[in-house]
This record gives sequence, structure tokens and C-alpha cells, in this order.
Amino acid sequence: MTTTTRPATPPATTGRRRVGPGTLALRQGRLEITQFLRSRESVVFTMGFPIIMILIFASIFDGTIGGGVKFTQYFITGMIATGLMTVSFQNLGIWIPIERDRGVLKRYRGTPMPKWVWFAGKVIMVVAIGIAETALLLAVAVALFDLDLPATAAKWITFGWVAVLGVTACTLCGIAISSLARTARSGSAVVTPVSLVLQFISGVFFVFTDLPTWMQQVAAFFPLKWMCQGLRAVFLPESFGAQEPGGSFELGRVALVLALWCLIGLALCLTTFRWTTKRDG
Repeated sequence: MTTTTRPATPPATTGRRRVGPGTLALRQGRLEITQFLRSRESVVFTMGFPIIMILIFASIFDGTIGGGVKFTQYFITGMIATGLMTVSFQNLGIWIPIERDRGVLKRYRGTPMPKWVWFAGKVIMVVAIGIAETALLLAVAVALFDLDLPATAAKWITFGWVAVLGVTACTLCGIAISSLARTARSGSAVVTPVSLVLQFISGVFFVFTDLPTWMQQVAAFFPLKWMCQGLRAVFLPESFGAQEPGGSFELGRVALVLALWCLIGLALCLTTFRWTTKRDG
């Protein structure tokens, strides 16, 4: 009896176009953006909060704060910074525990998809929503309150690197702090108070130098204060730098502190991030 050897059945992936890592990351980012936009509460709070705040504060305080600087011109710096912090630090710190509690992260870990793709998706979502939010905030401020946009390329470059370093630091810290929440419901309780306290002591709602000295010193340990200070160098005249606690905008120190927080956030992510809840092991 002659035995005929049949060729091995080709794997299911034979003939299919292999998806590159960059494409995987973009697809994951699109998925994250879609999920964000489907959550009305997240959209309203994350994108609407800074706009509502500037409408309220700019309507109440329509004078100047010294040196001919309009309050709106000063206030926009804090609103941009807090908007970027909200979409990164606060949003991730609240939603990652929800995904972990629902078992979404556990299922991701069990798929062949590289783990970094999931993180890349979160970063893409933060960047996309952050850009949209900032553009909308600037458009409202220009249209309703005569905001003066940066007039030189150098200031726009400063705006870019302050935003990039700030978002990076806040994103990493948001991923790290998500591990403190034991359940989906506790994410907001853990992150929201921290976010609000930082906003009040970092010169978001008030002129920073009008705050008590001890508050200024505490705020100097955290990235939001330096994000606000870096953005003031973009939207306020050079002469206003003399009114800063250090006697200038200290852009070198701004870059150093934000970069340091990027490293701290990365270290915390690597040592504390969990894919499952404690009850799952």
C-alpha cells in the first residue's frame, strides 16, 4: 500500500499582509479615541471643563493683573495646562482602573498583540484629544476675549516643547497612579482630589505669586506648576517674567523639572503598573 504524503496545510496567516507595529499602534489609537468619544461624561468633563472655566473667570475678571496684562491672557496659560493634565493624568488615572476591573487589560495581556501597542494607543488618544482641546480653547479665547496669540516662531516652539514634556509627564504619572485604585469606582476618588489640589496651588485659577509662599513651594514639586510657568513665557510679555518667583520665566528649569518628572513617571509605571486586579492575582 502506497502512502501519499500530503503537503502541510499552510498557516492561516499565509498570504495575508502582515500588519506592522506602527499600523497596530495607529489602529489601537483610533480605537482609544473612539471609545473616549463614546463616553459623553469624559468628553464633557475633559474638553468642556477648561472652556467653561475660562468663560466664567474671564467674564468675571475682565481687568488687568499688572504691567498691562489682561487677566484672560494670564488665565489661558493655566487653562491650557490643566486641560492637558486632565486629558492625560486625570483621564488615564480614572479609566485604566475601570478597564482593569472589567478584565479588559487581562484579555489584552492574553493576546499576541505586543503590550507596548496598548500603551501607544493611550498616548495617541491623549495627544489627539489634547491637541483638539487646546485648539478649541484658543479659538474660544481669541473669539470672545481678544486673546493675543504668540507672535514669534520662538514662542510657538516653546509652546510645543512645554506641551510635549508636560503631556508626557502627566501621561506617565496617570498610568502610574491608576494602580492605586483598588476598584473601578475608586479611580475617581483617588485621582480627582489630587488633580484639583494641584490646580489650586499651581497658578491655574489665581495669579501664582498671590498664593501663600508655602503653597508656591509645594506646587514647585509637581509638573503642573512648571507647565503653567512655561506657558506664561509663551503668552505673556518678557517683562512679566520679573514678577515670577525666580525673577524670570526660568525656561531651563521648566525643561529640567518636566524632563525629570518624565523619568519619575516612567520608573513608577515600570514598577507599579498592574494588568489585573489584586483579586485576580
